[in-house]
Amino acid sequence: MPETMIVSRGLRRVYKTNRQEVEAVRRVDFAVEQGEIVGFLGPNGAGKTTTLRMLTTLLEPSGGEAMVAGSDLRLDPLGVRRSIGYVAQGGSTDPEVRAGEEIVDHARMYGTELSVARGNGEALFRQLDLDGMWDRRCKTLSGGQRRRLDIAMGLVHQPQLIFLDEPSTGLDPQSRANLWEHIARLRTDLGTTVFLTTHYMDEADVLCDRILVIDDGLIVAQGTPDGLKRKVAGDSVVLSLEDQRSTVVVAELVSHLEGATEPVIDGTEVRFQVPEGASALPMLLRAMVERNVDATGVQVHRPTLDDVFLIMTGRSLRDGAESATDRAAA
Repeated sequence: MPETMIVSRGLRRVYKTNRQEVEAVRRVDFAVEQGEIVGFLGPNGAGKTTTLRMLTTLLEPSGGEAMVAGSDLRLDPLGVRRSIGYVAQGGSTDPEVRAGEEIVDHARMYGTELSVARGNGEALFRQLDLDGMWDRRCKTLSGGQRRRLDIAMGLVHQPQLIFLDEPSTGLDPQSRANLWEHIARLRTDLGTTVFLTTHYMDEADVLCDRILVIDDGLIVAQGTPDGLKRKVAGDSVVLSLEDQRSTVVVAELVSHLEGATEPVIDGTEVRFQVPEGASALPMLLRAMVERNVDATGVQVHRPTLDDVFLIMTGRSLRDGAESATDRAAA
């Protein structure tokens, strides 16, 4: 049975400003199992960064409790730090230092013996396509290479759990897609549990087994990407028909489909939403044949995570200026 790598119960963080207290995170509850890749999404000021900083021991909680990689977050923060890796959004490499020196020095800070540190580092360079980069100064590496070096530094002490904060921010599309492959392999090749924040919905959709959505300091949704799409949005269906009479017949048939929204007639088109378009459409088309009604066109739009996020929070993931909570957390 997989080990639970993160358990958060009632985790809170309150900031005191000159005028008032700001409750940035309010009683956050969730769990992450061993071997999962979990995405943590939230608009600006939602509490995402504050939660991540608490889980990585960079910020002390105001209340609640959490177990991270088998250690109590509040009672044994050193045990947490020994068992996790953390890759910050801005990276942590020194541009003037050679890549191999950076990764060995990072491992040594965790108490890893020199020979083991070098061996772990060389293995990670091979696994993350950094062959030939060992003696290169960090400033000479490309953006994608530097990001993979950041991840190698987070893994060199062989943690059970790694936190990735906006891992592909600033990369071009090709470098992002390449990095996604490497992140997926952290789980498949190394058995590492991955907890990542991202502002890219396609990244969360491709990489994550589960997604947690935080808004206003609370977890407002969680589940698999497909599960959230089905639960929140459903498939949008547009049927194009030959004439107005056919639209009336089809609208009446749609009204009997389980879970379908009220159909909207627009000229010779009928629009509606249904939880599972792939299973609902064959039944509808058979019923249309029995009523001697033909469709001239069928369109099915699968919901995206952007649709889910907009419905759950009323905001786009990338919308909104820096909030007071963000500034307090900085």
